[in-house]
Amino acid sequence: MSTQKISVTLKDLAKMIDLSLLHPTMTDADIRAGLEVAKEYGVATACVKPYSIPMAKEVLAGTGVGICPVIAFPHGNSTTPIKVEEAKAAVDAGGQEIDMVINIGKALGGDWEYVEAEIRAINEAVTSKGAILKVIFENDYLQPPHITKLCQICSDIGVAFVKTSTGYGFVKGPDGRYSYAGATLPHLELMRQNCPPTVQVKAAGGIRTLDDLLRVRALGITRVGATATKEILGEARARGIGETPVEVVVDLSKGLGGGY
Repeated sequence: MSTQKISVTLKDLAKMIDLSLLHPTMTDADIRAGLEVAKEYGVATACVKPYSIPMAKEVLAGTGVGICPVIAFPHGNSTTPIKVEEAKAAVDAGGQEIDMVINIGKALGGDWEYVEAEIRAINEAVTSKGAILKVIFENDYLQPPHITKLCQICSDIGVAFVKTSTGYGFVKGPDGRYSYAGATLPHLELMRQNCPPTVQVKAAGGIRTLDDLLRVRALGITRVGATATKEILGEARARGIGETPVEVVVDLSKGLGGGY
């Protein structure tokens, strides 16, 4: 079935979005401006670099927009103790949702005991302080069996979310050029199928338009990482999506935009 009908409001869509403020070139002024956008549109969270948590607390106080720092971002190569301490420090500073990158090389090498122990340690550290954990797989580097195994591990541990990508997992091709897919509908379907309802799925990379957001929502995806919040929600308003639920037809025959 290539189309599906879903009912949505503007708030439903806004609360799917973690507004990404993670590009390495972003200045404090850029981050502050992004936080103001998160505040204006009432998104789920602002996804920030750990050092900018205090600024996020200042701008977002009393808004209902959460603070989501990233850990071992974007390559996941820190040692487990460092990841645990970074996650604890981020929660202590005001982080409410933690997005952590797995050790990708360990997953590719099949050292699942290491991968599981690390995710478990970070999840315990985060949840013991009242926050939740999102586990970033970086699917561009992985094959479906890796993704399936990671979903099983995260489901057994009981993390809050599994997440497709960092937005910076560029893969070098035979021609020497780097490319990036980010979230794809087949990967999202695979993740949703291999996690119980208690583990949510976050799509990051490629959610650039309202149609992209509606497509992933139709698949049961509850959160996305995006920078194009103004464009997505502005398009929703223009198409008559507001406070009252409206039914929309979602075309699932097309892919996502690509990039972050």
